[in-house]
Order: sequence, then structure tokens, then C-alpha cells
Amino acid sequence: MNLLITRRLPPRVIAAARARFDVTYRDETTPLAPADLRAALRDYDAILPTLGDLFRADVFADVAGPRAKILANFGVGTNHIDTAAARAAGLHVTNTPGAVTDATADIALTLILMTARRAGEGERMLRAGQWHGWHPTQMLGTHVSGKSVGIIGMGRIGRAIAHRCHHGFGMKVLFHNRSTVPHDFATQSTLQETLQADFVVLAVPATAETRHLINAGTLSQMRPTAILINIARGDVIDEAALITALQSRQIAAAGLDVYEQEPHVPAALIALENLTLLPHLGTAALEVREAMGLMAVANLIAFQQGQPLPNPV
Repeated sequence: MNLLITRRLPPRVIAAARARFDVTYRDETTPLAPADLRAALRDYDAILPTLGDLFRADVFADVAGPRAKILANFGVGTNHIDTAAARAAGLHVTNTPGAVTDATADIALTLILMTARRAGEGERMLRAGQWHGWHPTQMLGTHVSGKSVGIIGMGRIGRAIAHRCHHGFGMKVLFHNRSTVPHDFATQSTLQETLQADFVVLAVPATAETRHLINAGTLSQMRPTAILINIARGDVIDEAALITALQSRQIAAAGLDVYEQEPHVPAALIALENLTLLPHLGTAALEVREAMGLMAVANLIAFQQGQPLPNPV
């Protein structure tokens, strides 16, 4: 089976793919260009794409009877793939859930702690030579232990965040989810109730329904002392509304790992001191990226062998 790998991946993943397939490896860090997306569908049996490779409906519409029969996505989120259009064109789509859960939950806690304790702001001050020694009222932040956290989206990652917050920091956990999720220590609540927590963490998939879930209206329901954390997808937040809320101190602070128009980050966001910004580090650990890649390869092997796909979307 002829396989295109669209992006630079860990060597262990490439070796595993080459052991089973005729691999064309695009050793680049940038997404496929529009013409390359169409060529991939025409020229390969299988494609291993990732975030930014925009297999939209128009791409499938331009390639009648594509040679490709599977998109084995590297990552959980598939909002860069029009899955309905892919299926209509005769392609299977898979992803890599599970492998990313703990690493992404860890980044959520990283952002909670960095933002609450003003770690980014403090490091910038120190590196700029503006730290003149300890004193009792310097860089006072927000205590995390014992506070409340509201998690929007209680899938694998949401549950892992809840576990860390409750068992690690003694936090009261509220969550909002579109379906009922039984839980032993967390309380399922309305969106409005969840937004009233001290920390609000977004862990929902990027869908038409969740686009701009956090907007001027929902931001107005949060406490003025609240901290907003996003480790989901960038377009879950209306960035213009968030900028206004942070500039006016309608909410206290925010921590972001994802952005509405990645890799573009608005200058107004960058200028804010009450904001922690990370460059989409959610799964950025070698062991995790290897596990993701090997899961994608396992989906490809199952497809090649005519077996049920382990992780269909």
C-alpha cells in the first residue's frame, strides 16, 4: 500500500510505517498546500495527515474517484478534515484518542498553575532585569488548592483534568457535558453554573456547535476573579471577545495553548500581561507523539488487512 506521511514525525513512527508500507515521507513542518492536498488524494492509497492539512469539502469535490481510501489522522481532533465529505468520497477517517489524554491534561494543569501564579509574567520580569529581590507583596497571584474548577467537556481529557484537580489540588469539580456522565466526585452542572467556577477549562471537540462557545455572552457570566483555560481548539473561543474581557478585567486572566487562526496570534493577545500563551504544546512529549504515530500506523495496518479499524471517526 502506497502511503503519504504529510509531516515530520518521530523516527520510530517512520520506521514502523516503512516496515509495512511503501512510504513517501514529506519531511516538512508546514501543512500541505491546496494543490498538494488534491494530489495526495489522486496519487496515494493512504494518507497520514495531521493538524493543518485542510481536507475540506472543496478538496474532495475537486478529485473525482480518489485513489486514497483512508485518512489515518495523527491526532484526536479532526476539525481540519470534513469527515462527511471524506466518507462520501469513499474514504475512511481514523484518529488517535487515548494516546494524548494524559499529556493534554498535564498542559491544562500547567496553564492553570502558570496563569494563577503569574509564572510567565514573573519570568519575563526576571529576564528583563527588572527583579530587585523578594518582598511580601510582589507578584501576588491566585491560590489554586481548594478552589473550584469548571470543566466544559467531560470526555477522556476532561476526566483526566478533573482527576488531577480534585486529587492533586483538592479542588471542587463542576462539569458541563452534552450527555450525562456519571462521576464519583465531580458534579454535572449547567453551562451557566460551570462558568461560575474559579477556573474554567475548555476540553470540548471543535465542532460547528462548539465554535465560539466562549463569547461575549458566556464571558459575562464568569466571575471577575475567574481564570479561563483552553486546551481544546482555538475556535472554541471568540478571540476578539476574549481580548476585550481581559483588557477590561471582566475576567482576571486566561491561559491558552490553542488559537483561532494558528499559527497567527493577534498582537492584542500577545500584549496582554494577564494571559499565558503556549505554542500548542498539548501533546508535545516524545513518548506521546510516538504513541500517536504508532496508533495511526495501527489504523493503517488494520485497514490494509481488512480488519475493523481500531479508531474510526
